[in-house]
Amino acid sequence: MPKKRYQRKKKGSIVKDLSANILKTLNKNSQQSFNYKQIASKININDTNGKQQIIKKLEELKHKKRIEETSQGKYKIIQNEHYHIGILDVTSNKNAYFVTDDLERDAFIPTINLNRGLDGDTVKVYVYRRRNNDRYEGEVIEVLKRAKTEFVGVLQMNKNFGFVIPDNPKMYADIFISQNKINDAKDGDKVLAKITDWPDNSKNPFGKIVTVLGKPGEHNTEIHSILLEYGLPYKFEATIEKDAENLPIEITKDEIAKRRDMRTTTTFTIDPKDAKDFDDALSFKPLKNGNYEIGIHIADVSHYLQPDTILDEEAYNRATSVYLVDRVVPMLPEVLSNGVCSLRPNEEKLTFSAVFEMNDKTQIINQWFGRTVTYSDQRFAYEEAQHIIETKQNTIPLDISLTGKSYEVNKEIIDATLKLDELAKKLRKNRLQQGAITFDRVEVKFNLDENHIPTGVFFKESKDANKLIEEFMLLANRKVAEFIGKNKNGTPTKNTFIYRIHDEPDIEKLANLQQIISKFGYKINTQTRETTSDSLNKLLSDVHGKGEANMIETLAIRSMSKAIYTTDNIGHYGLAFDYYSHFTSPIRRYPDVMTHRLLQHYLDGGKSPQSALYEEKCQHSSEREMMAAKAERSSIKYMQVKYMQDHQDQEFKGVISGVTEWGIYVEIIENKCEGMVRIRDIKDDYYIYEEKQYALVGQSTKKVLQLGDEVIVKVKKTDLERKHLDFELIQ
Repeated sequence: MPKKRYQRKKKGSIVKDLSANILKTLNKNSQQSFNYKQIASKININDTNGKQQIIKKLEELKHKKRIEETSQGKYKIIQNEHYHIGILDVTSNKNAYFVTDDLERDAFIPTINLNRGLDGDTVKVYVYRRRNNDRYEGEVIEVLKRAKTEFVGVLQMNKNFGFVIPDNPKMYADIFISQNKINDAKDGDKVLAKITDWPDNSKNPFGKIVTVLGKPGEHNTEIHSILLEYGLPYKFEATIEKDAENLPIEITKDEIAKRRDMRTTTTFTIDPKDAKDFDDALSFKPLKNGNYEIGIHIADVSHYLQPDTILDEEAYNRATSVYLVDRVVPMLPEVLSNGVCSLRPNEEKLTFSAVFEMNDKTQIINQWFGRTVTYSDQRFAYEEAQHIIETKQNTIPLDISLTGKSYEVNKEIIDATLKLDELAKKLRKNRLQQGAITFDRVEVKFNLDENHIPTGVFFKESKDANKLIEEFMLLANRKVAEFIGKNKNGTPTKNTFIYRIHDEPDIEKLANLQQIISKFGYKINTQTRETTSDSLNKLLSDVHGKGEANMIETLAIRSMSKAIYTTDNIGHYGLAFDYYSHFTSPIRRYPDVMTHRLLQHYLDGGKSPQSALYEEKCQHSSEREMMAAKAERSSIKYMQVKYMQDHQDQEFKGVISGVTEWGIYVEIIENKCEGMVRIRDIKDDYYIYEEKQYALVGQSTKKVLQLGDEVIVKVKKTDLERKHLDFELIQ
C-alpha cells in the first residue's frame, strides 16, 4: 500500500501552504498592494472559510513583519535583507539547508517550511534567526527553478491510481499517478516518473510514468535506475547511431597533407587492461643534440564531431562518459569511441598533438601544437608497462600479457618507456615542490561473473606506469592552457578558452579537518598556501595503508573546493598550476572537444570569440560531470551491497567512518564496504551523540564509540534498491 494518499480539500478544512502562497503572490507583484479578495482570487480560493483564513493569515504575517498594510485592508510584501535566492540541499530526514553566497553559513529549513521545494531547486527563501540562537533558519517562499522533474521509484498500485515511491531518500513526496498516466506499468515495477503538476490542495505532486525499467533487484533494472536518477541516458537513439555510422572515416592523402606526419615516430598507448577507447598515445624520439622529442597525441574527435550536428548536440548534452562498475556509458556512439577515434595499435589515426623538445632536466626547449597523423606501434596495459619499468626486461610474461601469451617488446619501445618513466618522476617531483597535492587514492574494483554477480573485491592503486601517463597528460593540459592564456612575456591574454580551475580550500573546512585528524595524532599547518599543501601531502603520506586512511583521505578531499570548467581562469590549486585546461580526453569529455576547437581556431589566426556562450557550456559540463560522479559512486555502493548479500554470516573488522545522532557508519577494512549501525540496535547501553567529540557516549558505562575506532561488525540487513547496508555491532 502507498505510504501517502492524495486527499481532496474538504469543506471547512485548513488551507495548506497558505503563508507560502500568500507570500508567493505578493512577491511576484512586489510593487503592488492587494486586499484579501484579490489574493483569494489569485490563489483560487472562493469559499468563505478559505477567505476567513486568508484574513487571519494576513494579520499574522503583518505581525511577523513579513508584509505591510499600505492602506486599510491592502497589503504589500516587505522586500528586505531577509529574502535570498539560492539552492536547497534536502537531507534524508526530510529537512533541508539553504545554500546561498549571501549568508556566511547555510540556513536550516524544517520540513514544514519547504513548501514544495525539492533537493537542488533554486528557491527564494525568507531567512531569520531564532531568538538566543546564531543559527539561520528559513522558509521557502517560491520555487524559481526545479533541479529535476523526473524520479526513479517503485510503483504501488491502488484500485484506480498509484503512487511512485522514489528511491532517492531526499525526495520526500511520493508521486500520485492517475490510471490514465500509468503507461502499462504494473504494481511493483521500478519506473521513471515525471512530475507534471503539484495542485495547491494536494500534499503529493501529480505525475506520469515515462519509462518502465523492470522489476526491482534485477541487475539491469538497478543500473539503468542509477543512470536515470541522475538524468544520464543509457542508450543512444537510433538516429544518432545511424549518423555516426554514416560518417566518412577514410584517411585521405589530402587530409594527411594538411597535417604533420608522425607515423614513423615510435608511438604507443598505455591504458587499463579492459579499456576499449584509447584517447591518448605517447611518441618518443631521441634527438642528435641529446634532447628528446616527446609527442602527446590525442584522438582528433573534433575532425569527426562537427558543430551544429545531431551528433555534436548529443555529445554536448551528455558532456561526459559515465564509468559504472560493469559498463561504460559513452559520450560518443561506439563506432566513434571504440572505433574511428580510438588510437588502436597498428592503425593510422588522425590526432591533435602537443609535441615538446625536452632535456634531461625536463625543461621545455621547444613546443608545437597542431593536427597530426600517427600510427601506434604498441598497446600496453598498465600492468605490462609496470613490468617493464620494474624489471627493465623486454619480455612480457604470460600472467599479465594482453595477448594471452608471453611476448617480446621492441627495444626502441622499451628504451622509450624507461626514459619517459625517468622524466615523469622528475616532472612529478617538480610539481610537488611547487605545492601540488597528491591524492593517490585506492580505487575499489569488483571481480564480476557473467551474470554481473560480484565474486570478489580488489583495490587498484596508482603505480609508476599510471603516473607516467598522468604526468605527460598534465604537461600537455598545462602547456596548451599557457599557450592560449598568456603572452610570451607571461601576461594574461583576453582570449576565450576552456580552463579547468580549482579554488583554494575553505578555511573553515580545513579547521574541521584539523579537529578530526588531531584525534589520530595528525596535524596540518594552514598558515600559508605552501604550509597547507606541504602538511596535507604529509598527512596523506602518513595515513597511507592505515585503517583510518580512506576516512581521512575522504575528509581531506571534502575540505577541498570542487574543480570546475570555466572561461574565467584562477588557476588550479590542487595541481599548483596557474594555467590548466583539459585537452587530453575528447572521446569522453566534451570540454576537451571545445578546447581542441578553440586551439585550432587560434592556430588559424582567429580572433577571440565571445565568452558567454562558452561559459554556459562550461557550467553545463561541470554539472554533468558531477552527476556522472554521483552515478559512479552509486553503482559502486550498489555492487558493495550486492557483494555483502553473500557474506551475511561473516564477521568483519571495520573502522568507524562517521558518527551521527542516529548511529555510526562503519567501513569494513578488507573491502571498503560501508554500512550503518543504528543507535537503537546497540544494546549494551543507552548512547547519546556528542557532536564535538564525533562520538556516541554510553550513559551508564561511559563507553565511547568514536570516529576512527576499530570495531567488529556483521551484516544485519541489505537493501539493494536503497543501496544501503545495516550492520550489527559485535565488538
